[in-house]
Amino acid sequence: MRNWIRTNKGMVAFLLLFGVFRTAVADWNPIPSGSMRPNLLEGDVVFVNRLAFDLKLPLTDVIVTELGQPQRGDVVTFSSPKDGTRLIKRLIGVPGDRIEMRNEELIINGQKADYSPIGSGFQQIGPNSVVTALRINEKIGQKQRPIQVMPETSARRNFAATIVPPGHFMMLGDNRDDSADSRYFGFVPRKLLIGRAVRVLVSADIKGNWHPRTERFGMALN
Repeated sequence: MRNWIRTNKGMVAFLLLFGVFRTAVADWNPIPSGSMRPNLLEGDVVFVNRLAFDLKLPLTDVIVTELGQPQRGDVVTFSSPKDGTRLIKRLIGVPGDRIEMRNEELIINGQKADYSPIGSGFQQIGPNSVVTALRINEKIGQKQRPIQVMPETSARRNFAATIVPPGHFMMLGDNRDDSADSRYFGFVPRKLLIGRAVRVLVSADIKGNWHPRTERFGMALN
């Protein structure tokens, strides 16, 4: 083994540096599910800035120093507080926010979000089940984005007012009726944040014919 390492020390050094880069500086994240539709699709691969919030020791959740503050509306990758699975969701609540949901509509610090219809489509939710998906523009303060709801499905569309505790964040999927998020696993502590998703690098139709979706290459996330 020592002889192999000595012979291939250039490649070993590259792999070590590459590993540090991916675990501490920048990363890419494939989208395996439809929980962020209509903004992220299955088969998108997003670029993640790991230095957006914290500098961490590589391969750990140990924060060396804070570099920036997560903002409401950010698309964030993080480790699930339930089982450690890497997830990507929309950051909805920062520490101190008072948040509730009534019939799918968010109320943050007493201010109800504004909603306006965009259009509709369909989403397959099982081998033989296709349901109507309604696309709606959601505006919270100065930030807005399209979200998706599926009235025919069973989902948690209501929760009582709750205050985001210090050092924690609330996450929701943009596909509100098809997302395992803070409604199910609770608030996410800062140490589990991985980074901010910035843009789509590449995309392919993994649910269909695997053709590249070139119109999504390089697309910035709102």
